Amino acid sequence: MRHTSCPIKQRRRLRTSLVALAGLFFVTSFSCTSFSAEITAESSEAPLVPPEERRPKFELDILPILTAQGCNAGACHGKARGQNGFALSLLGFDSDFDYRAIVHEARGRRVFPAAPHRSLFLLKASGELPHGGGIRLARDSQAYQTVVDWIRAGLPRVGPSDPTFERIVISPDPHPLQPGQQETLTVTAHYSDGTTRDVTQTSYYQSNEPAIVAVEPSGRLKAGMLSGEATIMARFMGQISTWSTLIPRPGKIEDQRYDELPRNHFIDELVWKKLRDLNILPSATISDEKFIRRASLDLIGRLPTGTEVRDFLADTGSDRRQRLVDRLLERPEYADFWANKWADLLRPNPYRVGIKATLSLDGWLRDAFRSNMHYDDFVRGLVAAKGSTWRNGATTVFRDRRSPDELTTMYSQLFLGVRLDCAKCHQHPFEVYSQKDFYSFAAYFGRVGYKGTGLSPPISGGEEVVLVAKQGEVKHPITGAVLPPRPLWGNCREVQPGDDPRDVLVDWMVSSENERFAQAAANRIWGELFGIGIVDPVDDIRATNPPSNPELLAALGDEFRRLDFDLKEFLRVITRSETYALSSLPNETNAGDARNFSRHYRRLGRAEVLADAIADITGVSDRFDGMPHESRATQLWTFRTNSEFLDAFGRPDPNQDPPCERLPQATMGQALHLMNASAIQAKLTSDEGLPARLAAKTASSAEKIDELYLTVYSRFPTKDEREALEAILADTAVTPRKALEDILWSLINTPEFIYED
Repeated sequence: MRHTSCPIKQRRRLRTSLVALAGLFFVTSFSCTSFSAEITAESSEAPLVPPEERRPKFELDILPILTAQGCNAGACHGKARGQNGFALSLLGFDSDFDYRAIVHEARGRRVFPAAPHRSLFLLKASGELPHGGGIRLARDSQAYQTVVDWIRAGLPRVGPSDPTFERIVISPDPHPLQPGQQETLTVTAHYSDGTTRDVTQTSYYQSNEPAIVAVEPSGRLKAGMLSGEATIMARFMGQISTWSTLIPRPGKIEDQRYDELPRNHFIDELVWKKLRDLNILPSATISDEKFIRRASLDLIGRLPTGTEVRDFLADTGSDRRQRLVDRLLERPEYADFWANKWADLLRPNPYRVGIKATLSLDGWLRDAFRSNMHYDDFVRGLVAAKGSTWRNGATTVFRDRRSPDELTTMYSQLFLGVRLDCAKCHQHPFEVYSQKDFYSFAAYFGRVGYKGTGLSPPISGGEEVVLVAKQGEVKHPITGAVLPPRPLWGNCREVQPGDDPRDVLVDWMVSSENERFAQAAANRIWGELFGIGIVDPVDDIRATNPPSNPELLAALGDEFRRLDFDLKEFLRVITRSETYALSSLPNETNAGDARNFSRHYRRLGRAEVLADAIADITGVSDRFDGMPHESRATQLWTFRTNSEFLDAFGRPDPNQDPPCERLPQATMGQALHLMNASAIQAKLTSDEGLPARLAAKTASSAEKIDELYLTVYSRFPTKDEREALEAILADTAVTPRKALEDILWSLINTPEFIYED
């Protein structure tokens, strides 16, 4: 016979409840008498359930407090395993999980509606009990009282009839600030029923340039003493809004100074316009000597020879710089140099995908730049690649990245400038993208199929064919729902049964309606030439990391599209601008500018470029394993080729995933390598090297010094430099060859050589 009630089970349940209650008393460390008094006092203060219009709700009121106080941040309870047994979803992206953790886990001991002030949840946050995160909710704060009211009200959640949160608005309207000025922001939440709420105190704030404008947790801003721009992000309940301001340099520059600046085309017009707003002036234009060096390094990754410098300086034509760029873009080094850049972003580890597949991808990249493949076709060739990894090198990317989520993070970052990694696990903290957005985008890669030999590291030598499978789907990791392919923004045609979803994706990416694609590409190319993007990092375009010059970025995107994504033509446009030819030496107005291109920004040369430069300067080529004799470093097809020099100067680590990270700063190891490396010493002292050849010439000391300077610096020495070096060569205690070796050694151990200026 089945019983509806069991005395034994009832006693067990009662015993469990008593144990839990005793545990609560133990944790809160307070007596039965004071506990009863607390309940009585709270009951007399306010009704147990406040009126409906004042009743806080978990999603609308409590989650924003947790986020604003950092309780669900990655460093606290929001990390993967939580903190001390208490875990919350990162930044409150999963309200169901958080509600269970607070209300139901630990046998419901974290909250106590009968005496809200004695809830473990509040005792920890207010510092009445030891708490690793310190005091997060002071007892006299409005946030603390809101949590008390919510617990007292019975821990309610939003229901179907409750208004839904839609957006936040920051006030006052954006406006310039003066150095040292303070401003207080107000954040207003808007709801579906037309109501609004001041959420300034429960919003989270961050400045992208704290040195220019700092922001306090209360929303108060304080401008620093540096001129520039800053964008303040406010985040509330997963939604973000931004507030941008400009800090002009003190003083006044007459408008006539800007009107007199040279303008070659729209780039200069838009850059000068921004500099006028900042009240700074651009640096002077560089000499022809510096221009040939800069253009050669930027376009082909190779120093000009002494003869090339002499010929260019002897050219008196007004269009000599433009013709120089035209010649450089037709040089064979152009394809190797730009393919080497893209290899950083795409090249896999050969021990993972196979040596032949890696070589195949390298060949595909070099062929693309040799043929001047237009950028939209370049992207289509990579994103929608099909065929054999031995015959179509672009398919090697799919051999390496074998799941839709891996392809999503890589291609969105490379070609759209969107870093989606965060949205893979939770709501993006600095963007509008959710998990659903991530996996809907990943669904475009859901039908990538494979035939042939799979991966078997560390060999993986077989051939594999990438194809479009008949079936394939991507599911939401939490709900399990099958997600149809959907772009990150805008409209896109639906994938039909006979379509390759990747073709549909590329059609949307390159569409004239998708401005972001052209702008992301233009920004990446601009960053390669100037050392910093209009949006920087170049692959992190978002509202909370805005462009330093939005009008310029939009105009460059439009121009790249107008040129039908012809990379060479686009490079011609940029290098013809006065902005590109500005000196790196600051003037009295722009020394603090590092984002607005009022001057050129020096940067460390790429490892391969420096290695090739030393080989060219000394006249002694490098020898690389697995490469033909006299191959250049920019022609290497794998990062696993042994080279102490390339490793010292920041060549990507092939064991990284992906192997694309380069060291942007100079290091002590690099300086020591240049001074002491046996391979460099062997080049300097070689019988075939430049010092030996110059010593054998009958030319004068001044001519030999000129040759060294033209070869290393692409310029003639100054009067003081020439006189000092002539004195060294005249010293009979040292042979001319030895003196020339020492001089050349000293020249390549200078910032002027290793930095691109």
